[in-house]
Amino acid sequence: MVEKIYLKDAYVKDFEATVSSVDNQIVELDRTAFYPTGGGQPSDSGTISFGNSRYKVIEVSKSGDSVLHKMENAQGLEAGTQIEGHLDWEKRYMHMRLHTALHIIDGVVHKNLDGNITGGQIYDDRARMDFDVPGLDRQKVEKIIEAAQEIVDKRLTVSVKFMSKEEASAVPGIARTAPGEELMRKLDIIRIIDIEGFDFQLDGGTHVANTSEVGKIGIIKYENKGSHNKRIEIALL
Repeated sequence: MVEKIYLKDAYVKDFEATVSSVDNQIVELDRTAFYPTGGGQPSDSGTISFGNSRYKVIEVSKSGDSVLHKMENAQGLEAGTQIEGHLDWEKRYMHMRLHTALHIIDGVVHKNLDGNITGGQIYDDRARMDFDVPGLDRQKVEKIIEAAQEIVDKRLTVSVKFMSKEEASAVPGIARTAPGEELMRKLDIIRIIDIEGFDFQLDGGTHVANTSEVGKIGIIKYENKGSHNKRIEIALL
């Protein structure tokens, strides 16, 4: 089973590993810090190197419990090769900041409004979030972002925790989306992102260690996509 370094420590940007298998452009490692696309967060990119050779990782995906690294060119790589992995850190760190920002916004909506977050997506330079909140308009969205910014500015610790399914099931609101509820049914050990004293929910993505790292949240766009679907796009200023 591959060791998924990113689940425990999102700040590992360089690591050593052994190639498990190579199939054309797809490389598997015995351990990896490369995050695979999932949960609305894009995959990492970067490089794999050994000796004087360097290979570009262009996409990372999941297949069951496997993490598949799609290479620009994998010629010369083979099972047993000892490699070093190097993340495109600027890209990863932006994903971490945006993901934590979305969790903070979700927490504000969950605590303060009679509604739900119905979807979200992180991009390399921005993120979007969909809401089903009665009476939501641009003015209320601005108040949500103001409240989220107050949480950012409190400099709260953000930590990763692991709980048994039984423990997690006893926490109200720990899984707030359909994919989260599905994971609760499938997994025996549940990964939690805990924003100190503010929010506590199931999540598989990468996050910053302190809310202050998010920076300034700005609204790019607000869209009314129907009575039960409002969308905002944010960027970090």
